[in-house]
Amino acid sequence: MLTAPQAFFPLIGDIPRGPDTLRELYRGHGYAPIWEQSGRPTIQAQRLTQVLLEADAYGLRPSDYDADSIAAQIQELLTAPAIAAGRQAEFDLRLSGSVLRFARHLHYGRVDPRDCGFQLYVPRSDLDEIAVVARLATTNDTYADLAAIEPPFNHYRLLKAALAKYRRLASDTSLNDLPEFSVRSVRPGEPYSGAAALRRLLVALGDLNTGEVGSSPDDTLDDALSAALKSFQRRHGLVADGILGKRTFAALTVPLVHRKRQIELTLERWRWLQPFTTPPIVVNLPAFRLYAFRTTDDRERDMLKMDVIIGQSYPETQTPVFLAEMKYVVFRPYWDVPDSIVQREMLPEIRSHPRFLQRNHLELVRGWKDDSPIVPPTPKNIEALASGGLRLRQQPGRDNALGAIKFALPNHHSVYLHATPAPNLFKESSRALSHGCIRVSHPVALAEYVLRNTPGDWTPENIRRAMNGEPNQRVELSKPIRVMILYGTAMATESGQVLFFDDIYGHDEKLEKLLQARNS
Repeated sequence: MLTAPQAFFPLIGDIPRGPDTLRELYRGHGYAPIWEQSGRPTIQAQRLTQVLLEADAYGLRPSDYDADSIAAQIQELLTAPAIAAGRQAEFDLRLSGSVLRFARHLHYGRVDPRDCGFQLYVPRSDLDEIAVVARLATTNDTYADLAAIEPPFNHYRLLKAALAKYRRLASDTSLNDLPEFSVRSVRPGEPYSGAAALRRLLVALGDLNTGEVGSSPDDTLDDALSAALKSFQRRHGLVADGILGKRTFAALTVPLVHRKRQIELTLERWRWLQPFTTPPIVVNLPAFRLYAFRTTDDRERDMLKMDVIIGQSYPETQTPVFLAEMKYVVFRPYWDVPDSIVQREMLPEIRSHPRFLQRNHLELVRGWKDDSPIVPPTPKNIEALASGGLRLRQQPGRDNALGAIKFALPNHHSVYLHATPAPNLFKESSRALSHGCIRVSHPVALAEYVLRNTPGDWTPENIRRAMNGEPNQRVELSKPIRVMILYGTAMATESGQVLFFDDIYGHDEKLEKLLQARNS
């Protein structure tokens, strides 16, 4: 019997909400042991300890949950003829604290997204921690009960399964140890001394089936190997040309332990998200992709998918990670030039070239309404623009920076989705090219999606007509649509492929440092 569990609370460490959680837990249990019967660990205690020892299967760290210490105590309790009551109580409290911490990390994540500069925070208290411990203490299926508190997303589960694969791959440090190639790229049919090693790697990664291995000599980049290389390139956001070039070689030789870590960091970010209550629009920045959900389930068949262009990697032009509500669209919009662009890029041109404004269909406006008066570009007014007394906007038209449609989601970043007058940029494999807003590759399809419940006959033909119709036509959505600008450098697909993307903004590196600081 635990008559004074409070005496052992200091041994527990970092417990969610502090000792009160444990006090409440044991008070509800009559201050009796939760994980012991007749001084011996229960089968549930033994199963949970094994889970904690294997916490890295979830992308977590066993040492964060005293897994080795608890396992040693279990052995002591199972084998010693008699254990002092204090040692029994210490074990019970330690396991309870570790289970509470593990459950909270599994459900919410270990890091507050705000510490990463991500504005994804929505107050959450949807985990009944005490009920979770009570259920785990009596369950016949520990793994199923833990799965019930994990993020309820299909792509989380797929990525967690991919983690198991990449943990195995990372254990073979020689797997992607390829010999360097010559200065120029290696093309299909050309010799490459590392062809055999490359085949072994691509078979292990799943890009090359053993039955597809060609009959060419081992030192040749044959057609089968080139096709497998295209699969690898597609999965890593590279131009899929089947040529072994510098960028492809760099991706092939990234240590697989690093790929494993990308998966773990992305799993952490999945845990920051609440279940979807309405079908959202999700943009994954490193993937340069938008996913518009038709249901609240993240199944690929229910998504509209398209490429996007995002902010450049400079600190002042990065697209932020945040949540917002899309509330209206504007056909043939004006572009209000952000002050940062005015100061850095436009003013030098305006002062140096008198016809710059006219040539680029820019105008000076006094006031912030659409019908505010336009003023002439006199020297006095240009200086007023420089001091913030006037604003600069671009007229609707073929060269308007927003293209023919703007998808507005009011936020203090002044970031929104829009079309583009330069669709050729979508041919680039790396598309961090904008000043921060998000350009979409298929604006008509996205408009049809966002306007599907809004009054009006919003067929693709009518949408195109509006995109070529009256300037600045605003259409309010009947219901706001949640837009989630997210950041994940790993993704597992329903086809079984695992995709990896460059850490374009350094957010993986920052999250890694936060986790290390937390564990130090």
